[in-house]
Amino acid sequence: MKALVITTMAIMGLIASTIVWFVMRADPMGGEPVVVVAIDPESRPAAELAGGSTVPDVKEVTPVAPPPSVAPVERTVPANAFAEQKATSTAEQKATSTGGTKPASPIAGGGELVRLPPVPVRAVVETSRYGPLPKIASDGRRPSEVYARPANGKTASGPGQPARIALLITGLGLSDIATTQAIDSLPGPVTLAFGPYGRNLDGWVRKARDLGHEVMLQIPLEPFDYPDNDPGPHTLLTSLPPEENLKRLHWIMSRFAGYTGITNHMGAKFTAAQDSFLPVLEELKARGLIYLDDGTAARSTAGQIARDLGLDYSVSQVLIDEERNATEIDLALKKLEAIAQEKGFAIGIGTSLPLTIGRVAEWARQLKAKGIELIPVSAAVRSDRQT
Repeated sequence: MKALVITTMAIMGLIASTIVWFVMRADPMGGEPVVVVAIDPESRPAAELAGGSTVPDVKEVTPVAPPPSVAPVERTVPANAFAEQKATSTAEQKATSTGGTKPASPIAGGGELVRLPPVPVRAVVETSRYGPLPKIASDGRRPSEVYARPANGKTASGPGQPARIALLITGLGLSDIATTQAIDSLPGPVTLAFGPYGRNLDGWVRKARDLGHEVMLQIPLEPFDYPDNDPGPHTLLTSLPPEENLKRLHWIMSRFAGYTGITNHMGAKFTAAQDSFLPVLEELKARGLIYLDDGTAARSTAGQIARDLGLDYSVSQVLIDEERNATEIDLALKKLEAIAQEKGFAIGIGTSLPLTIGRVAEWARQLKAKGIELIPVSAAVRSDRQT
């Protein structure tokens, strides 16, 4: 009896195992829940429907090379520049839609705004390891001409021509307040010089040119009391070989685009060392730039080298804020007027001190009544060359 029970249980176990095997074979997922999605045959790739590859047919796209450009440079415009552009654009559109003419933009000292073209101009830009560098275009155009502010009337002074004054304000780009004040409050013919260490230099230059200011680049040169008096980490030094100074010069020149030429920041020792200074001025000549000496270094060899090279060059006759008080600045400006009346033109340089900018803005409003015309530095240098 016991053997019968054991045999019966074995047979029942065998039957149960057989049933489970058949069920698992029919459902390879072993009873796991599944989702069944119906696929419309019309939506399947043509190659798959034809029994070929299951990879959809994708058209080959030939990469298009980007247009040639200079090295990437941050180009952020100050927020207020966007507001000014928008306001100007709205006024121009309104005038045009009513059949009128575009309104003249208000500028410091009155007159009509001369808005200079956008920069950089590709024809006079060379791409370097440091960034964009100025160069002479293949058709012979020079940055000193392409980026210059047009001057009214004849460039050369002479009989029948008004006395002309060019004024350069230096040290811009480091202080937002001083830079904004100079750009907004000084008349367009006043040229502005930016150093290499400021922030957002391309943005400032664009805003300056939008309001008619020609711009220059200040390069730091070694003074006699260096390093006690240090113009910055990329200062050109008499102790360095020419190739190292040229590397530093290229770094400085790549900080922004759109300048007509170079002026010195300090540099009494460097400008007096002809062997060190000559390769620098040769480079400026080769790149189609002008050089303006600030006139503070009595032993500067700039004039002699420039004449030998045929470099467009001039020197400032008056540093208008050597004495930093309003009375002395006003006297320096009167001295500049006297030189212009005697010689036909004069060049002065001032710093970006708020006091200086304020006195120059007030002085400039009175020039027209005196029969004196403000001109950009590039025009003064051309006038100097012609005379």
